[in-house]
Amino acid sequence: MEFFWKRDWIMKILVTGAAGFIAGYVIEKLLKLEHTVIGIDNYSKYGETKKTYDKNSNYNFYYHDAKDVSFLKNHLSECDHFIHLASKIGGIRYFNLLSYDLLAENERLIAAAMDAAIYANKFCRLKKITVISSSMVFENATIFPTKESHIDKFPSPSSTYGFQKLACEYFAKGAWEQYRLPYTIIRPFNCAGIGETKPLCEKSNNEIGLSHVIPDLCKKILMKQNPLHILGDGSQIRCYTYGGDIADGIIMSLENKNAKNQTFNISANQSISVLELAKLINYKINGTRILNFVYDKAPRYDVQKRIPNVEKAKKLLKFEATTSLDKILDEVIPWIDEMIKANKI
Repeated sequence: MEFFWKRDWIMKILVTGAAGFIAGYVIEKLLKLEHTVIGIDNYSKYGETKKTYDKNSNYNFYYHDAKDVSFLKNHLSECDHFIHLASKIGGIRYFNLLSYDLLAENERLIAAAMDAAIYANKFCRLKKITVISSSMVFENATIFPTKESHIDKFPSPSSTYGFQKLACEYFAKGAWEQYRLPYTIIRPFNCAGIGETKPLCEKSNNEIGLSHVIPDLCKKILMKQNPLHILGDGSQIRCYTYGGDIADGIIMSLENKNAKNQTFNISANQSISVLELAKLINYKINGTRILNFVYDKAPRYDVQKRIPNVEKAKKLLKFEATTSLDKILDEVIPWIDEMIKANKI
């Protein structure tokens, strides 16, 4: 999806978690639209990263902790929008390795973000905060496709990560109720694309696997693992959404009046099981070579089915995720192959 705005609609936007996976797509697109971006990140997940836009004259990056409220206030004082992406986040392994840290650190981050945003909205020119939640708030969903409004129809998330992401949404709602800080909540579903490597907490892990499903399967199959190890029985269903499409959804919500104090599922609508996905990746890499499977014990927090209803974003934002799974894999597979050869993953 490509979209453009008139040249007189130029904003200054603060993005926390600027070195992260989704942020890479968001910042790149904002800069292409000629907006000015301030990025903040402390490199806690991957270590220092390099981006193609690091030297862009409209981009200012600060290596700093996003829990520093005074620092956030200072830089938000000149911004129109605030996209809060900073959080400890990862795949299933992260949920098990960092159960407490995910909860505690992310609570500190969202509290700092909201404190600073409340101040900047009241005393400066900040229009709104955009809070990036997660599809994990639907961890215990029983209704499919799942609408945004279904969140109170089933039990709250079981994992500390899913529970905390739901708490982020309550932070936003509370700040509106008490301080009239406008917000938009974005729930991305299974972001897929290039640029994500092993987190620092997994650097000492000798396993060849990665945290997220698509890069994990791509790496294993490219490295000729056969039988292929997959977590669980492979029947888990997901909708994999291209990072560039998620970035479009976030950006399209910034100045859209229909997005004020609203929550949106941002996702592709093509669902597939993990086993079917593995077979598709194998076919793209190896053609008709037979692939056997080993079904490893599933982690504790392994959601079996995740299918969102995306009609609200389509109706209010005029947003649709248009990148097919085929196109995602055609981009990710050669990138993973390159990273393997360079010994970077």
